[in-house]
Amino acid sequence: MRKSIRLVTGIYLKLAILTLAVGFILRIVLLFNEQTSDLGFSFGEWCRIFLAGAVNDFAAATVGFVFLWLFMLSVSRTKYRKPWGYLILGILTAAFCYVAFCNTIFDEYGSVAPRIASIVLGYWVVTFAIRLFFKGFRPYWTTVWFALFITFYVGAIVFNGLSEYFFWNEFGVRYNFIAVDYLVYTNEVVGNIMESYPVVPMLLGIIVVTLLLTWYLFRRDLARAPMLYGWRWKAVIGPAYIAALLIAVWLLGFNTRFQNSPNVYVNELQANGLYKFYDAFVKNELDFNRFYLTRPEAEAVAFVHDVYDSTADNRHAIVSDEPEVHRNIVLITIESMSASFMERFGNTRQLTPVLDSLYRLSMAFDRVYATGNRTVRGLEAVTLSLPPCPGQSIIKRPNNGGMHSVGALLRDKGYNVTYFYGGNSYFDNMETFFSGNGYNIVDQRQYAPEEISFANIWGVCDEDAYRKVIRTLDSQAAEGKPFFAHVMTVSNHRPFTYPAGKIRIPHDSKSREGGVLYTDYALGQFLAEAARQPWFENTIFLITADHCASSAGRTEIPLGKYHIPALIFAPGFVAPQYVEGVVSQIDLIPTLLSLLGMRYDSHFFGRSVLDQTYVNRAFIATYQDLGYLENDTFTILSPVRRFEQYRLNPTAENPYHIEPALETDSAHLDRAIYYYQSSAAWNKR
Repeated sequence: MRKSIRLVTGIYLKLAILTLAVGFILRIVLLFNEQTSDLGFSFGEWCRIFLAGAVNDFAAATVGFVFLWLFMLSVSRTKYRKPWGYLILGILTAAFCYVAFCNTIFDEYGSVAPRIASIVLGYWVVTFAIRLFFKGFRPYWTTVWFALFITFYVGAIVFNGLSEYFFWNEFGVRYNFIAVDYLVYTNEVVGNIMESYPVVPMLLGIIVVTLLLTWYLFRRDLARAPMLYGWRWKAVIGPAYIAALLIAVWLLGFNTRFQNSPNVYVNELQANGLYKFYDAFVKNELDFNRFYLTRPEAEAVAFVHDVYDSTADNRHAIVSDEPEVHRNIVLITIESMSASFMERFGNTRQLTPVLDSLYRLSMAFDRVYATGNRTVRGLEAVTLSLPPCPGQSIIKRPNNGGMHSVGALLRDKGYNVTYFYGGNSYFDNMETFFSGNGYNIVDQRQYAPEEISFANIWGVCDEDAYRKVIRTLDSQAAEGKPFFAHVMTVSNHRPFTYPAGKIRIPHDSKSREGGVLYTDYALGQFLAEAARQPWFENTIFLITADHCASSAGRTEIPLGKYHIPALIFAPGFVAPQYVEGVVSQIDLIPTLLSLLGMRYDSHFFGRSVLDQTYVNRAFIATYQDLGYLENDTFTILSPVRRFEQYRLNPTAENPYHIEPALETDSAHLDRAIYYYQSSAAWNKR
């Protein structure tokens, strides 16, 4: 029994120490990563990063050990004795038959889930039957699976360390909702990784390191697998491990209370990545009234009704003194186009000559802020004109059809309404959302082979997508009806590949600058071709971004990483001008509709900047933190009913510089709560 206890305890401690070592090295590496832009930590913050970080890693290792622990518990001779062996085999066989031949929850999930479930259960039935009827096979099976489990654990620790590095390198944070999404859209994500990184050499390196570490640390333990039989050591260690497991779970939750530094990098470096992943997974949707500061519902409703002169669910009439004009509308949301790429906003690398020239010819917005940091947030903003909700975007939630969308509004006014996407629109639930809200969808599945000159894992290149848009709009214009085309681009996305010979940056450089420059080039080609079409002179274009290229920064919501370009272009109809005040992404569509003199009943929270009562403000959010910017005050609402307030204090080096407010502006805080509380209630209904 003592030898068994020493074996199990030794394996647990070795895996925990390996986790601590990888976590320590990872923190050192991340500290000097280019995404970590601020290393001005105090002594206390250094202690939190490494000491609290070590505690978090040890707790995570203790929780992760549970699967190996369950396997070791299952190593038993009793389960092969009569009647237990035959009973277990019968249950496994019945479960396999049920999954293989009946409609189960796996079939409802779809994809490859039913096949995987059938394979796993089938394997389990066959191997248990062999072990049940051939006693000599049992010790070999135990030793092999014991070795595989330990090797898997070592490999998972090494692999996770490398994955966290690359995730931080892309987003500047530990795992979050984006990582959760990556498990859902495995085809696109795996394809993206294969095209962006030298995957085969890295995997070979991980395998070699894993095998070497397993051999060095556990070679003696693997030969002692037969010691796992018996129940006495399990009776001794079981209660101790369960107690350690409960303490570890409590510690991981408790330590999040100390991840409240004003420097986000301290919080992220201190955290354990796998626990952050779990935390993001369970917080897919957050109930505003449960997790955020609230005000009496009557107060919030009265505020919104006063701002919009509205009734229930923010219903209000949009009127105009100008005649209503049914021009064609083309809305282009450009993938990951930060304002910082443009010469207009100080970039000297000449990456966006087309956008910069359009800014001089359009109604151009100098201070538009995206509502979020994912494509679905940007699509939500320009489609529903609502403040961002905590948790996932409405686009990815169930029951999101039949909403008050710009597409439904224009369809009722006689427009052909189409959503164009160069990839597969099942991604991010776009197909369900847009088809459920009155849009026809044209995505990669509608392209003939001869219409595709270049494609990567995300879809066809922007030039091919724009050519498809031109052909479709030519056909729609021939019907004599106005059209509304919403175009979502894909080329400005890792792996940043595009056709050769188009721009000065080589097509195989896989650089962000190449992606930006090609995206701008393709936009110019599209507008040049559109200008040759008979419908061009009767068309108004709204061109903006879904979100910025990165959202990492010193604060939870770094304003500069949410600043996007936006312009309304209609030569001879919209006079060139600059809109210099703060504008929200949700205000762009209402502004365009007001230029057309549109009259409609609205539920939009966005407002036209041409409205005489318009207040310059913006809604800016992550999945959990909800920001409200008005004048020079920026309020952030967070779960556990917390808030932070900052003052915008631009400097020559950083026009988005903010500092913690010395005093709370209570009226500003109330307005932030009123907007988000009322819109969250509307979203629920």
